[in-house]
Amino acid sequence: MTLETRIAAARGEIPADLVLRGAETLCMVTGARLTGDVAISDGVILGLGNYEGRKVINLSGHVLVPGFIDTHLHIESSLVTPFEFDRCVAPRGVTTAICDPHEIANVAGAEGVRYFLDAATRTVMDIRVNLSSCVPSTHMETAGAALDADDLRALDGHPHVLGLAEFMNFPGVIHRDPGCMAKLHAFAGRHIDGHAPLLSGLDLNAYITAGIRTEHEATSAEEALEKLQKGLRILIREGSVSKDMQALAPLLTPLTAPYMCLCTDDRNPLDIAEHGHLDHMIRSLIAAGCDPLAVYRAATLSAAEAFGLKDRGQIAPGKRADIVALPDLAECRAALVLCHGQVVDEAAFGAREILPPVARQSVKAPQLTPDQFRCDGADPDTPVIGILEGKIITAHLREDIPAIGGDKRPDPTRDLARVAVIERHGRNGNIATGFVRGFGLQRGAIAATVAHDHHNIVAVGVDYTDLACAVNRLSQIEGGFVVAGGGEVLAELPLPVAGLMSLQSHEQVYASLRALRDAARGLGVTLDEPFLQLAFIALPVIPHLKITDHGMVDVDRFEVLTRA
Repeated sequence: MTLETRIAAARGEIPADLVLRGAETLCMVTGARLTGDVAISDGVILGLGNYEGRKVINLSGHVLVPGFIDTHLHIESSLVTPFEFDRCVAPRGVTTAICDPHEIANVAGAEGVRYFLDAATRTVMDIRVNLSSCVPSTHMETAGAALDADDLRALDGHPHVLGLAEFMNFPGVIHRDPGCMAKLHAFAGRHIDGHAPLLSGLDLNAYITAGIRTEHEATSAEEALEKLQKGLRILIREGSVSKDMQALAPLLTPLTAPYMCLCTDDRNPLDIAEHGHLDHMIRSLIAAGCDPLAVYRAATLSAAEAFGLKDRGQIAPGKRADIVALPDLAECRAALVLCHGQVVDEAAFGAREILPPVARQSVKAPQLTPDQFRCDGADPDTPVIGILEGKIITAHLREDIPAIGGDKRPDPTRDLARVAVIERHGRNGNIATGFVRGFGLQRGAIAATVAHDHHNIVAVGVDYTDLACAVNRLSQIEGGFVVAGGGEVLAELPLPVAGLMSLQSHEQVYASLRALRDAARGLGVTLDEPFLQLAFIALPVIPHLKITDHGMVDVDRFEVLTRA
């Protein structure tokens, strides 16, 4: 459609491609409920008024809102490919996803990022990519790949690239590490995502001054308020593990909404199927007492403005026709979704070109024996990772654990389980062991190749034979999740794409996750989401105590306590 034709259609001189009739439209600027047809041609909104269309959809009794924008997520954490993620969340009203593919980048490097960029040109929803800034996230882990400033420049220029993804190495920014500085200089003036948990005061000033614009790691209203007052846009996060929504809800008001957005970061099909995605956040925030207009602004217009997406976020002339029809604003359950003017349905998904997967056969770990999970040390004083359910922050505990026969053994009566990380990229074969409290395991073991962000094998268990069984099974299935007990596999989910994503439908992945959850509970696990909680105990950029293949990591001191 030419510009001239679009103008003529907007004036009503010629019929629109599509007219939505009978609904009210919620204005994201004034909060008014506007009446009139919504006319659409060539994926663009022509305007509100009296229009004729080649196709008319009657939506009487519905309210129209702009499509929802997830401002920060890792599609890999949905455990399905970008194409299946598209099919999973677009029908819930998510029409734009701003992703950081650093999970696959840590396994497959630039090839993994290019796979996401190529997929983004073929999905029904609009996937935008922030290039992964920290691959690996720190020097204290072994990843399968590395991306420096030159690698990122080579990926830039793609029409779906927005800028630089979450800069997790905040100590490297503050202390002006040369590698960090090269990436910041390369993307100066572009969007740069933040990632600075608990950072405050002058250090926070220094971090923001580097060009950081957004932040999704605030876990308290006090932390978020300081970051807002210093110019950061706050992305309220509600993932499968990181659940910050209730803590930050009091800050979301009509006054602050232009500077606050919504994101899921890491959310799996189990939670999406049982609770929802951004739609779950919207109805939960409204139920918590937030002003509905403020909530919908954060999910749409504020998100678009924060990331420079000037073509969306409103149902207004000239904007992308990303529209959600809702029978009830408070319930937020989509009756119809349009992405760029296209009705989101199985026909739309079936018309896509699906790309072949990449990063197969990526698990190259050694076969392990039970004895390799021993943890030696003469000093009984032992660091222990303390799980805080609903948070990816962990406690740095210390427990008296005497060695018996040269081995500090797990103790289920004290909720002290063995945690181990095994390098699986074929680089060095590192094995690190330690202790974790909070899983509640009474027997058996669980293991995964989803271990942020290096994605080595991470395992937790109280029986060495079961630990070896679970870990070795991961190599056989190209990665994924495994629950083992009594020396045998009890449940599993293969994730053959980089050890991160399934080739099955999201419905099949959901069924497997339910079986895994049930099997883990049968071993005594008390956590609602044990596998994502497992993944985050291996991330050495989140306070306070973590573990990588290099050993136990004191994140506050940014150093390895015990070496593998």
